Amino acid sequence: MSETDSHMLKEERQKTILNEVELHNRVLLTDIAEKLDVSIDTIRRDVKELDVENKLRKVHGGAISLGFTSPAASNNNTYALQEKISIAEKGVTLLKDGSVIFIDGGTTCLELARIIPEHLQLTCFTLSLPVALLLLSKPNVDVVFIGGRIAKEAQISTGAGTINDLAGIRFDYGFIGTGYVDSLHGLTEFDWDIVQVKKAVINASKKAVLLCISEKLNSQHRYKTCDINAINTMITELDPSNNLLNLFRNHDIRLL
Repeated sequence: MSETDSHMLKEERQKTILNEVELHNRVLLTDIAEKLDVSIDTIRRDVKELDVENKLRKVHGGAISLGFTSPAASNNNTYALQEKISIAEKGVTLLKDGSVIFIDGGTTCLELARIIPEHLQLTCFTLSLPVALLLLSKPNVDVVFIGGRIAKEAQISTGAGTINDLAGIRFDYGFIGTGYVDSLHGLTEFDWDIVQVKKAVINASKKAVLLCISEKLNSQHRYKTCDINAINTMITELDPSNNLLNLFRNHDIRLL
């Protein structure tokens, strides 16, 4: 293989790595190595380089997106920001004065928190530090933080204590994100602990609302959060009549 060939391949590889990290916020080196059919060492080197170039953050066994590491201050690094803002704008239309809601961690949920109107009176539970900090700037939002062991990368509470606290609450709406979603396999993640917390959130919500960019549709991972029917409403940036949503239409789910 000539020098230029291998250089091209490396560029392609790094582009794929970046895209996966941006889309899912956090990825495992093993998954990417499998996807690209190269050794983990190769991917580890790529991730190191991308970290040095300040395009992502290298973490143990994987990588996370820059928008995910320091999201509260600004959304300059948020992937697919316009799509996420349009999802958040649809989400806000569900809120009424006096609603008791839950907002998950993740960049799309953060945009929802960001655009909650100043005049709206809400009680808002969260287990995301960035979401909690952002909500503190809203004068009419009562913020309740659900504590626990904090997952360093995602900056959210996890563990038995968190799950236990969630068991005693009923939210009008629980706004959640997901790493992967598929009409057949439902919502999935690669992180077992996060799945347990999300399950508890869905159980605690009268209506669970999934905020999800369409690029994540038809993707799956190893641990299942719930079936698609456990979600009351799925909000994407697409028009609800879009053909990409056809597979979700024969489920008991509202598309927004």
